[in-house]
Amino acid sequence: MSIVITAFERSPDGGMGLARDTRVRWALEEAGQPYEVRLVSRSAMKEPAHLAVHPFGQIPTYEEGDLALFESGAIIFHIAERHAGLLPQDGNARARAITWMFAALNTVEPPILELVTVRFVEGDKPWAKERMPLVVERIRSRLHQLSARLGDAEWLDGAFSAGDLMMASVLLRLKPSGIINEFPSLAAYVARAEARPAYQRAFAAQLAINAAPLPAS
Repeated sequence: MSIVITAFERSPDGGMGLARDTRVRWALEEAGQPYEVRLVSRSAMKEPAHLAVHPFGQIPTYEEGDLALFESGAIIFHIAERHAGLLPQDGNARARAITWMFAALNTVEPPILELVTVRFVEGDKPWAKERMPLVVERIRSRLHQLSARLGDAEWLDGAFSAGDLMMASVLLRLKPSGIINEFPSLAAYVARAEARPAYQRAFAAQLAINAAPLPAS
């Protein structure tokens, strides 16, 4: 059964790896699994065919045979559970890697997404200027904690895992703001993740889609 994922026909970031399909591509590349990509326009994301797979009209989605999934965290967990390479064999280490996946999505990512909202969605609102320092301080607080836990280690808990994949994907969203560079150990951590061949392949595939001309309508 072939794996089919969805991605933006044109990513808001121009294919620079911030769209969530990059996470799924990366996981599939780490697991050595071939996949196909179905490109979805913003209008098509709201059509019944796509809503049948993703009830909130977003990307990515994952289809394999009669299995259809949405939410990047759930998709990556499924890939990691089914294929070798993203979760340790030891039961305790496996549980810790899964914990880091949840930490990335539930603890570290929310304030980072707030930053995106304040800058690009609410930037013209009267409260945006006052809210920005509060959001940045929440991000810095989380990064201080994460940096302290990482220390001088290469990865969060032993060998690279789905926990690192998810955490690095979340931290990549901070590159345009420069905040990540205030934490050298985390900046180096993200750079190590970006240097992985699987990430390079996933990034190149997404960038190529966004660099190609749109098909004639």
